[in-house]
Amino acid sequence: MIRRDFSERDIHMALDGELPADERAAYDAWLDANPEMKARSARFTADREALRSAFAGVLDESVPARLRKVVLGEAPVKAVVPGSRWWLAAAAAVLLATGGFGGYFAGVGGIGQEDPAEDRLAEQAIAAHVIYAAEKRHAVEVPASDKDHLQTWLSNRVGLKLVAPDLTANGFQLVGGRLLPAGEAKAAMLLYEDDKGERISLFVTAESAENAKGTYASAQDGPQAVYWLDKGYGCAVVGSLPREQLAVVAKSAYGQLLAGLAS
Repeated sequence: MIRRDFSERDIHMALDGELPADERAAYDAWLDANPEMKARSARFTADREALRSAFAGVLDESVPARLRKVVLGEAPVKAVVPGSRWWLAAAAAVLLATGGFGGYFAGVGGIGQEDPAEDRLAEQAIAAHVIYAAEKRHAVEVPASDKDHLQTWLSNRVGLKLVAPDLTANGFQLVGGRLLPAGEAKAAMLLYEDDKGERISLFVTAESAENAKGTYASAQDGPQAVYWLDKGYGCAVVGSLPREQLAVVAKSAYGQLLAGLAS
């Protein structure tokens, strides 16, 4: 049996079917001897299945040639704010669903493994918004009509006292919310909609030791996030509104969330 030191990289290789067969027994023994890494492997497996489920509707569709060229570095990327990587994560999800994740991950040099905390928060929030804001029937798990239960349930699961901000003054009504994974933590997503059907989302998670705030944009015509990390929690407001309008909505949501956390 091959004996060597294993790492998180080997977990990815095992999940992608790239771990050498003669190392598998030693790898399994290493997992059994390292409960933290075994739990991490289980989370990665669950994340992979969640991605496959999220993109089940497009599994039989071919990946657009333009997207393949961008991901493989065969075409220039236009209108992307420097430092923005969420669209690459989305592209990775598409390729994962079609079985090409391993090559993509190697091709971009392991992108996303050591991102700043605020980038990770914004990317997670935007990715969740892209998936669920477009849903008509299953955008939320608990509707706004059961707001008290929604707030209590998400507060208990996320570990923060959450109050769904009232954004009616900004033209948005609460649709409902859902619970989401956020790395090793959990996140609450609250979805809002205006009378034109435009949706924004509020993404809140605990387990943040960083202090930061800013705006994180993807492609010029994609959604953007106004985010902040403070006092052990992170929050991002995501939408495709004009930046100034999104900033106003975020300021309102931020003030109400702070008041709720302090109460």
